[in-house]
Amino acid sequence: MTSPDRADPDRDCALCPRLHDFIADCRQREPSWHNAPVSTWLPAEGPTEVSLLIVGLAPGLRGANRTGRPFTGDYAGELLYGTLKKFGFASGEFEARPDDSLQLKATAITNAVRCVPPENKPTAAEINTCRQFLKATIARFERLRVIVTLGKIAHDSTVRALNGRVAANPFKHGATTDIDGISIVSSYHCSRYNTNTGVLTPEMFETVFADVQRKLST
Repeated sequence: MTSPDRADPDRDCALCPRLHDFIADCRQREPSWHNAPVSTWLPAEGPTEVSLLIVGLAPGLRGANRTGRPFTGDYAGELLYGTLKKFGFASGEFEARPDDSLQLKATAITNAVRCVPPENKPTAAEINTCRQFLKATIARFERLRVIVTLGKIAHDSTVRALNGRVAANPFKHGATTDIDGISIVSSYHCSRYNTNTGVLTPEMFETVFADVQRKLST
């Protein structure tokens, strides 16, 4: 069983039985995949240098659940990492695999739910259960100044992890709310569905990170 003060779950974390069983089935079908909770990705310098944290929803089935690195292996990573590189939060080349040359710069990336959920839809209980890891992750970063939340679930869980009230800190694309000295910047999730339907455009996404860049430069 995973200790409640750990920032990342154990590989065989069973706190959410439905997700645990789903991953067990994935291991049988695709034994070469990661098929486990996906840990927070840190810059080479470690957690002491992190000033920006990005919080997504959950690992994608053929993305992070396959590769073991957040936003790696599916379309969402192409938009996210391309944007991070443009604004100086990453360097190297993103080739959609964990052994590429991409490196984060003073940035960490995690998910509100660490295990892949069926149909990419975690339950409220699973979100609440996994929040202990989000809380512990946030607590690791002594220099953390900004959190970008990708989608409403990530936003609401982050607000609650910081002991804030969702009603007082609602999700809205491009909006900023502050809790205990940390700026939470909201964005629609960079999923293929959102970009294909026009909910999120690359320009809208870049505007979010341009705002983050300004916040961190002051």
